[in-house]
Amino acid sequence: MDYVSALVPPVVMAVFFIGLVVTIIKSQGGPNKAKEDAAVDAAMGRAESVQQAPHGGGA
Repeated sequence: MDYVSALVPPVVMAVFFIGLVVTIIKSQGGPNKAKEDAAVDAAMGRAESVQQAPHGGGA
């Protein structure tokens, strides 16, 4: 019976991990994809505008 108690934790972790991966894959795309893409595009645009803004001062 020791082998059963040794195998239970890895099997339980594997089941939860597979469930997590399936959930992540199912949540990709769908109706929220456009909203997520727009949020990423807006963040990238802000980062690029800050990077391209002229900095005051000089040498």
